[in-house]
Amino acid sequence: MSFPLASLIPGMGDDARVSAKDNRGDKGDITGSLSLQPAAAASTSEGMTSVDWSLATAALREALNRKEDAASIPWQNPTTGARGTVTPIAATYIQEGFACRNFLASHVRSGRETWFEGTACRVHRGEWDVRSSRPLQKS
Repeated sequence: MSFPLASLIPGMGDDARVSAKDNRGDKGDITGSLSLQPAAAASTSEGMTSVDWSLATAALREALNRKEDAASIPWQNPTTGARGTVTPIAATYIQEGFACRNFLASHVRSGRETWFEGTACRVHRGEWDVRSSRPLQKS
């Protein structure tokens, strides 16, 4: 089972999409953007904030571009103290015509550690994009 990325990050669900449509230009195009750290995400240690996820994603792209297998890359948000690592796992495979790879990501904040697993694919101009992710449950 997988979840859309927005459902895993507090403040990036339906409410964030609704506020974005209030920033339309004259032609009806969405021109606004989401705040870097939504209020709901800033006040909780339950999940990654959008800034944490951006930092983790940048580290993931670096790890996916390396030639070594299982190259873990650390990431850290100096503002919140959140940190973690991202690690590509398994070999590259083709999904819907794109090169894809599974990954693990950790998130540590306020003494609480959470883990995510997901899939990233090389889609636009050769950039790696996270296609799915979900929290891992402790057994």
